[in-house]
Amino acid sequence: MGKKKSWSIVKNMLKVVITLGALFWVSQKISFKDLGSALEDCNLAYLLLALVCYVCSQIIASSRLNSFLRVIGLNLSERYNFRLYQLGLLYNFFLPGGIGGDGYKIYFLKKNYDVKGRKILSAVFFDRLSGLWALTIITGCLVMFMPRLAIPNTVTICILVIGTATYLYFLHLFFRPFFQQFIITHAKALAVQGLQTLCAISILYALNFDGKFSPYLLIFLLSSLVAIVPSILGGVGLRESLMTFGAEYFQLNEHLAVLISLTFYVISLLVASSGIYYIVRPKRLGAEKLPSADEIEQELNKEE
Repeated sequence: MGKKKSWSIVKNMLKVVITLGALFWVSQKISFKDLGSALEDCNLAYLLLALVCYVCSQIIASSRLNSFLRVIGLNLSERYNFRLYQLGLLYNFFLPGGIGGDGYKIYFLKKNYDVKGRKILSAVFFDRLSGLWALTIITGCLVMFMPRLAIPNTVTICILVIGTATYLYFLHLFFRPFFQQFIITHAKALAVQGLQTLCAISILYALNFDGKFSPYLLIFLLSSLVAIVPSILGGVGLRESLMTFGAEYFQLNEHLAVLISLTFYVISLLVASSGIYYIVRPKRLGAEKLPSADEIEQELNKEE
């Protein structure tokens, strides 16, 4: 236990270093005065639309996870599952120890339902994998609208088709129950990523941008991949650094790229904050009290 505890502390320190380093790098590339001026002139109606798009994406994302949970025989109502999903969103921002919202959901469901932890882990894993697939599909479609990249459309289409076929074969061969639900779960995954793309478009309109959207949307989608990198505060700093790097590469407005990322971060944090209600009233989740981060980490380590 001593080594695991030490590794947990090291991971948290690495998170802090990575995040602060990314924030420092971004701060050297932009003018906060210009950022403030842009925010003062933003269109609140489009910001509200961006918020609505993001909320809808999370409702569908919750339903997608529930579809995967039903494959393993865990039948939760959509309402209850969404409550647990809200708490998971909050923990994705603030739960220490590298656990995050997914780790909490695995722990909570294993503790309260007669389902093995490894089965729940597989459902959560394929939920994430379906999101990555959808992100790849939408990113590939954007690439075809960007002649500057000089990537032939036939190459992009072939990569998407071969990748999807390989993914389907893998599911059919080793995880047939998940394969049988491919259409419904991955349609939801496309809807989630599509709505988050609409959220980014709404943010661009809110910032009074009237140029080509596709380069900004491409780097926005690619920046979503930073969720897999250890960080603190839900990845703030890492997404902005990637947006800044992408803006430099495509010769875009760096201030606008960072504003898109920061605005999206604030919207996602605002929505995730709804999970605070279940910390105050855990009985809404059928629990007397919620476990501490240490309790969750110890239990998850047993699974290993």
